[in-house]
Amino acid sequence: MRDVDPKHLCVVITGGTRGLGYALAEECIRRGDRVLICGRSHERVRGAVSTLRVSGPGEVYGEVCDVTNPDDIVRFAASAVSKLGQIDRWINNAGTAGERKAPLWKLSDKDILATCSTNLCGTLLLCRAALHHMLLQPSAERPVYHLFNFGFSPFGARFSRSPVPHKASKTGVAAVTQFLDKELRMAGNTSIGVHEVSPGLVQTDLLLKGTDEATRAFLLRSADTPDMAASMLAGKIRNARGSGTLIRSRPLPLMIARMLVRQLLRTN
Repeated sequence: MRDVDPKHLCVVITGGTRGLGYALAEECIRRGDRVLICGRSHERVRGAVSTLRVSGPGEVYGEVCDVTNPDDIVRFAASAVSKLGQIDRWINNAGTAGERKAPLWKLSDKDILATCSTNLCGTLLLCRAALHHMLLQPSAERPVYHLFNFGFSPFGARFSRSPVPHKASKTGVAAVTQFLDKELRMAGNTSIGVHEVSPGLVQTDLLLKGTDEATRAFLLRSADTPDMAASMLAGKIRNARGSGTLIRSRPLPLMIARMLVRQLLRTN
């Protein structure tokens, strides 16, 4: 084990083979961090690690992990400690909006279960696995190890175009973050911070999937690219302080304005 060095951190990112997770890994590697990513496909993990290795002075490792599989998660967390030596930042980015953007009564059992299992149950299992190892690390009087979850506030869910299982599970992730922060404080832990991340509109498959031509054109004009969002979030994640905070890529008024415009486009 080593003391936390704010200049070079050990970072775990789930769902790091593409989209925002990949871009966050790239930003951390550029800043000299040691990074472990995961994905469900051997091919994607190998490809992502190969390209990330030339991103900067940091180190990168990859593991195959299905975040709905408890055994995979246990192995992934153990690999994080084995490869990185310590976990300074754990980012639960892996998620899905489901196979179809459709009303609940038109969704299949498989689609509903997969969405909720990945987003909500996966986050719970990942948080437990991360904490199992973080709690064994040297203690401190203030949070020096930080865990991040990508959830939905009720306001954010209101403006989302995604199906009910996605909105419900991501709202649940936000609740998990709040409850976990309180649980750690009640247990007397002062070393670990838990935070919610709100990246706003990001041009990912999750956002663009199933959109009509007009909506897609608007999103491509107004949403941040993964690289843009990662450049705004990476520093805030790496320099996190305290616990129970909400980390946004952009100021709240700007995010609200974007959501309102998006809602108008949807209804017109």
